Amino acid sequence: MTASSIPHVVIVGGGFGGLYAAQALGNQPVKVTLIDKRNFHLFQPLLYQIATGSLSPGDIASPLRTVVKKFDNVQVIMDEVLDINPDAKTLTLKQKGEGFSYDMLVLATGGMTHYFGNDSWMEHTQSLKTVEEALDMRRKIFLAFEKAEQEPDPQKREALLNFVIVGGGPTGVELAGALAELSRFSMPADFKGIDCRTAQIILVEMGPRVLGAYPEDLSKKAGETLERLGVTLRTRTSVTNIEKGLITLSYDGQTEHISAGTILWAAGVKASPLGQLLCEKTECELDRGGRVMVESDLSVPGRPDIFIVGDLANFSHTPDKRPLPGVAPVAMQQGRYIAKLLLNRRKGKPVKAFNYINKGNLAVIGINEAVADLNNVHLSGFPAWFIWAFVHVMYLVEFDNKVLVMMQWLWAFFTRRHSARLITGKGSYD
Repeated sequence: MTASSIPHVVIVGGGFGGLYAAQALGNQPVKVTLIDKRNFHLFQPLLYQIATGSLSPGDIASPLRTVVKKFDNVQVIMDEVLDINPDAKTLTLKQKGEGFSYDMLVLATGGMTHYFGNDSWMEHTQSLKTVEEALDMRRKIFLAFEKAEQEPDPQKREALLNFVIVGGGPTGVELAGALAELSRFSMPADFKGIDCRTAQIILVEMGPRVLGAYPEDLSKKAGETLERLGVTLRTRTSVTNIEKGLITLSYDGQTEHISAGTILWAAGVKASPLGQLLCEKTECELDRGGRVMVESDLSVPGRPDIFIVGDLANFSHTPDKRPLPGVAPVAMQQGRYIAKLLLNRRKGKPVKAFNYINKGNLAVIGINEAVADLNNVHLSGFPAWFIWAFVHVMYLVEFDNKVLVMMQWLWAFFTRRHSARLITGKGSYD
């Protein structure tokens, strides 16, 4: 404990887990410092809509200081953790330096793109984890159509209009559906030199079906919907190499080379490097994805003052011993749980082990198409899309974000137009 009778809780990471923990500790008898290298909270599940021109970054991002300003005991510091000294209970920050002390530490630094040992592919693909990556993806997608408009060579034009998405999970499915909507409905009338509807959207999945974690009937429905939109599904297919403008696939012993102007990576996530740093100092264990193996109360083994939440945690204390998925609802519930645990611990009250309540899974495929696994209830089509839209609007942090997003979705629903199709960043054809 510090000299003060009020414990200092330091939360690293302003994502779902960290922010929900900070909010739940707001105006409670603890001092809270929320540290993030960004000054905003990002609603990552909607990043693909920035990448495809449906929303702007400000629609799904909220300044952290604004979100917690009503809590007098919560301070936000824009900084980055470089080192941890668990014995001294101090952090080394990039700006503040050494000796930043804590009584309780919550690490919620999330995840990053995983190339499964093929980091050289990063140069030739576009991932989707940050606002900057979403804007880069948006730029590459719309620039491909612009280049194709002026390309006289039929083969080069065809390659420019080939979009390959690697990974058939929710992000890959959502990207494929959004791209199909763009090329089939939103943009054909805007271009005179090409037919946008000829764009080939290829979704590559190593497993036997897209949305492999969903019930088989919903997975099948999602695949059928994508194919109806014109997406080519390549299941049971692995990527063996990626070069500039060329991806090599392997299927049933056969090798195929596809020329593609745009290759989008949605195949994997690994934990942030802070997990590795922590385990070097505490001798905790990491799983293959770099996630910290935590106790049933989300603490680091042997360190009851350090907790891990969200994508950085491997919580395997489940009935089937399978770790919880790295999705927003898990992080939200873990953030609230940590806050309750810390407050009860201060009062000397016992705290039960963390128990995730799975309310279901949702994946959107188009403007009015989605699938919903609500445990014993499986929905698809418009009813699932309506539920998906309602849930995502409710999870947005600020009220003005909710209103802006809802209005833009309604506009897109009736007009099939995307209002944020801006090419920004580098020179036009870099």
